[in-house]
Amino acid sequence: MKSPLADSERDRLIAAMLPDVAFDGWSRHALRLAAGRAGIPVGEAMALFPRGAPDMVAAFSRWADRRMLDRLEALPAEPVSLSRRIALALRLRFELLLPWREAVRRGMAVLAMPQNAALGLRLLYETVDGTWYAVGDTATDFSFYTKRASLAAIYAAAMLFWLDDRSPGGVETDAFVERRLADLHRLTGLRQRLEAAAERLPNPLRLLRPTR
Repeated sequence: MKSPLADSERDRLIAAMLPDVAFDGWSRHALRLAAGRAGIPVGEAMALFPRGAPDMVAAFSRWADRRMLDRLEALPAEPVSLSRRIALALRLRFELLLPWREAVRRGMAVLAMPQNAALGLRLLYETVDGTWYAVGDTATDFSFYTKRASLAAIYAAAMLFWLDDRSPGGVETDAFVERRLADLHRLTGLRQRLEAAAERLPNPLRLLRPTR
């Protein structure tokens, strides 16, 4: 079911489910409890998640995406680099997920099942794609894809780090993200310099062109 009303009801159900997911997982039992809290008929709630746990985890990921992007948009615009805004976006996402760390862990277990691998990749892409747009990136060339692939790798690694991070305010996760973004920046700069140097070198293929 794809409609703004359906998305709104899914969001209500996800928010109502979260306190129970740590104990009951992304299960139909947790969904029935959430339906009672949200005042949504159980049959209607079940119909919103026809595949069960994978649909619930997908809705949870999109719920978190929307809230992260809403928080990022609400902040005053500042003249900072894209990498700084990326770091901020990830920090906001981890902050809003902090009360639901076990729900995240259980969601990752669902997505780790072979039959859900494609869904996991799609949700990861949705998160990083939305993040790049939100921080103001307008690339349409090949870097559109490389940026998303790079951020997907950083975010996936940061999520695993964050799951076991017990530092105050998640400062160790922040530092982890900063290091990965710095590494990416250095590699990107090196690649650009190499490409520029290659353009100045003679192209051996030109020697093969017939003379007229």
